[in-house]
Amino acid sequence: MKKGSKRSKKITFKNYINKDYKFDKSTMLGIFCLIIVITGICGFLYEVIFYYFNSGMKTIYWRGGNFLPWINIYAIGAILVYILTYKKRKNPLFVFIVSVIATGILEYIGGFIMENILNVKCWDYSKEILNFGNINGYVCLRSVLIFGFFSLILIYIIVPFCFNIARKMPKKKFLILSYTLCAIFLFDELYNLIFARLLSLPRASAIYKELGFNYLYFN
Repeated sequence: MKKGSKRSKKITFKNYINKDYKFDKSTMLGIFCLIIVITGICGFLYEVIFYYFNSGMKTIYWRGGNFLPWINIYAIGAILVYILTYKKRKNPLFVFIVSVIATGILEYIGGFIMENILNVKCWDYSKEILNFGNINGYVCLRSVLIFGFFSLILIYIIVPFCFNIARKMPKKKFLILSYTLCAIFLFDELYNLIFARLLSLPRASAIYKELGFNYLYFN
């Protein structure tokens, strides 16, 4: 049983690499929804762990401005990487290099817009550890290399995992699961980003600060 199971997994991965799976539009949208949820959560976990070490392993910071543990730029980056590299998944070096460049550009543009248009600075690599090659605090060599590594995990682990779920689950159940999860996380994002500001409602950061959560802000 165990040998057969291992062999089955290898065949599944080989099929993923060599075969172009055709999903209908609604199922593909469901797959994107799962990728958005999973990568946003992974990004949150990465930042919590990194800033714990960056603080000298003294403080755990809640990252992002949502109630749920999810950060939008990681989900955006994941979809961008998928679009740019999925068809070239037979070449891991291509996936890595293109992902490093794409996520670096995305991070720089995102950081620039947030600081200069929204007057918010969510990260500043000039004030962090391992910040060699940082450009205006928006991007550095360490960050893009880590994002390149995460992109390999995305293309070779997360995407085939989502494909397998989409293939094995009944379509209706899969769509309900993926759409619902994504809708919950996106509503949380829209509430804190737009609705709370427009309607003067309490934002997640304000509530969590009152509860004693540590938030990290850069000047």
